[in-house]
Amino acid sequence: MRRLLIFIFIFLLSLSVITLWWPVNDSACNFEGFLASKTTKFQVQASKVVVQPWRGEHKSYGIFMIPNEYKQSPFFVLTVKGAGSYCSRQFGYKKKFDDVFAQPGTYLVRKFIRTRTAVRMTLQGLYFQLNDKDNWTLTFPQPKAE
Repeated sequence: MRRLLIFIFIFLLSLSVITLWWPVNDSACNFEGFLASKTTKFQVQASKVVVQPWRGEHKSYGIFMIPNEYKQSPFFVLTVKGAGSYCSRQFGYKKKFDDVFAQPGTYLVRKFIRTRTAVRMTLQGLYFQLNDKDNWTLTFPQPKAE
């Protein structure tokens, strides 16, 4: 019986390690090509970062203040130093998240990273790097002139 418990424990431990370190790329766009291209891009740093993966899902995110002319942008790329880049489409515009208010002519975007990515980085000792708002960047393609 004891041998079976040890086997189950090792299996569960292995499964959790694989889950935390397995790379996931479910992006719908080619952000590597976009980021490497010479086209003009607009970048904005996070106004606030919340990293509390031990509180569960959706507790690791950055809040960004974006000028209104980027509302019609087809996509943006979130880059977090050490965690990678994620392509996303915009949906929902807010004027307030947590205690951050949008200035006139801007709106707010709250962008999450995966909880398992935040847990992995915390276990690697990179919590303070992840919690630094200067390490979070949103990159937009320049809007087309009308």
